[in-house]
Amino acid sequence: MGIVSRGFTGRTRTDERLPPGQYLTEDFPVLSAGPTPRVSLDTWQLAITSESPTPHTWTWAELTALPAQDVTVDLHCVTKWSKLHTPWRGVSLDLLLADVESVAEYALVRSYGGYTTNLPLADLTDGQAWIAYQYDGEPLRPEHGGPARLLVPHLYLWKSAKWVRQIELLQQDEPGFWETAGYHNYGDPWREQRYWGD
Repeated sequence: MGIVSRGFTGRTRTDERLPPGQYLTEDFPVLSAGPTPRVSLDTWQLAITSESPTPHTWTWAELTALPAQDVTVDLHCVTKWSKLHTPWRGVSLDLLLADVESVAEYALVRSYGGYTTNLPLADLTDGQAWIAYQYDGEPLRPEHGGPARLLVPHLYLWKSAKWVRQIELLQQDEPGFWETAGYHNYGDPWREQRYWGD
């Protein structure tokens, strides 16, 4: 007798926009590694640092005065939910990095509250990433990373750091919070890179 019942063909994805192992959700689950920081717009600042001694910084007023883009993207969480067609507004990392001279190949993203995550710098350029400050036409709520979060929709959502405050450009890769706890160093949902070894 076989271990699979006759006629069972396994689970199939009903929507080709879903990476393997994901299911659709209509709500927007809130998952965080710690308490939600409450950051005043008067003191909020974003910095991009590199081997240069002078960081590139933006206040809230300076960031939101930059040309913004409206993007609609699909989100995929490592906990297996996916939310499709999510509407965001923010500033492209291409614009923010345009005047930053660096030979770095990696980025370590730091958040208010202490969270960190790492990415290859190539994943933040060529129209792949934004500093998002609106969701669905409204200011981004704190539980979803407001006032501003990194948005890198082609990777699992933990790479889209909430409450972003700094992007440190590095010549050597430096794993962040979840990566040092066993999550995959890259996090491609289409290859189900959830944990080290996947």
